Amino acid sequence: MSAPLAPARPAPFSLAVRDSWTMVRRNLLHARRYPSLTLNLLLTPIVLLLLFVYIFGGVMSAGMGGDGRSDYIAYIVPGILMMTVGGTVIGTAVSVATDMNEGVIARFRTMAIHRGSVLVGHVVGSVLQCVAGVVLVGAVAVAIGFRSTDATALEWLAAFGLLVMFALALTWIAVGTGLASPNAEAAANGAQPLVLLPLVSSAFIPADSMPGWFRPIAEYQPFTPAIETLRGLLLGTGIGHNGWLAVAWCVVLTALGHRWSTARFARDPE
Repeated sequence: MSAPLAPARPAPFSLAVRDSWTMVRRNLLHARRYPSLTLNLLLTPIVLLLLFVYIFGGVMSAGMGGDGRSDYIAYIVPGILMMTVGGTVIGTAVSVATDMNEGVIARFRTMAIHRGSVLVGHVVGSVLQCVAGVVLVGAVAVAIGFRSTDATALEWLAAFGLLVMFALALTWIAVGTGLASPNAEAAANGAQPLVLLPLVSSAFIPADSMPGWFRPIAEYQPFTPAIETLRGLLLGTGIGHNGWLAVAWCVVLTALGHRWSTARFARDPE
């Protein structure tokens, strides 16, 4: 009598996909059950949008040669959308640092799961939250008067792709920040530049109106090329070299963030 056959083991790729999806669901459920941090991070761009449109919009538009508040809404919305991405990933840095301090990631290291699924779960979950945040802020922008200018379906698709690429790049940086931080407070502070950088970009005023010594910093930091590209796709303004520069920043930040995160994750816990 022959021995019963052992059940077939799933292929390594199938295991990686299954475990990664489990981690994505875990992070999305965690964000749904504890939404206060995400909502606080989303309120910042919405408040800034309303503040700059209804309080400063008339003055800012006149200073930029516009015809009124509606012109300034069109100008400011691409920057606010990129700022939403930067603000949302701070929650990812805090979540990763919390998992590290509470021993959750140490526990995952001892389980028979695909090792990379822990990081993939945080990254994919964060990108999905960024997309949801951009949709919410975009809906508020449309409600107060933002309208795209003859953007084609291909340009809308390119704009969405740029937002996803930017979210992916910043998320990997945030994951590395969370893994390298001793606690959640340090992780939140370490990721603050992702919220502050849009304030020194072309998000609120044109970069060429800034002081001469500061202008190159504002023009070539990651947010300005991405904002100008998004502005060109949705509003028909000139993109110039900003499109390639934005893609280059996304690729470089993704590679650096992925390298940093995997190196920190591979270290034995102290």
